[in-house]
Amino acid sequence: MPKKQIAKKEIKIVNIVVSTGLEKDIPLEKMAATLPNTEYNPEQFPGLVLRIKEPKTSALIFSSGKVVCTGARTMEDVDRSIQSIIRSLKKMNIFVTIKPEITVQNIVASGSIGMDLNLNILGVKLPNTEYEPEQFPGLVHKLRGTNATFLLFSNGKIVCTGTKTEKEVDDATDKLIENLKKMLDK
Repeated sequence: MPKKQIAKKEIKIVNIVVSTGLEKDIPLEKMAATLPNTEYNPEQFPGLVLRIKEPKTSALIFSSGKVVCTGARTMEDVDRSIQSIIRSLKKMNIFVTIKPEITVQNIVASGSIGMDLNLNILGVKLPNTEYEPEQFPGLVHKLRGTNATFLLFSNGKIVCTGTKTEKEVDDATDKLIENLKKMLDK
């Protein structure tokens, strides 16, 4: 690893996973029969999968009215996806009268920290790390003091998961870069 390399952080959110409740019982069989882009196999899984075209997201919908939505890149996309589900239910004469309370479960971000990484050295020096190059080319690092887990690759590309806000992503990535720079200075 060259010593005086300046890290340039470029990271963007690629997936937001949220859950919510619509406070209505949902007839999943009727929904599967009525709406396009659905998958429903109750023998294999109790939820219905609804693929939403715009924004491109997927939702797991349960008969209890619980919903897990994945694939959004912004909170605006999350809101648009939930509204799309509510409109679909309205067509089936199921009227959601509440504003669903959305809980972020996980944010996944990816990008680059602009520095090459020697994963063999980091695998030994960096705490809370797993690195088994025979099984996976990336190093897995749980960042202390945060909920963030990073995948680090030798070309400086990273994936961050376990955070719940964009600020947590940014703060955790900054802390990671700071820790890596300390390692490089030793």
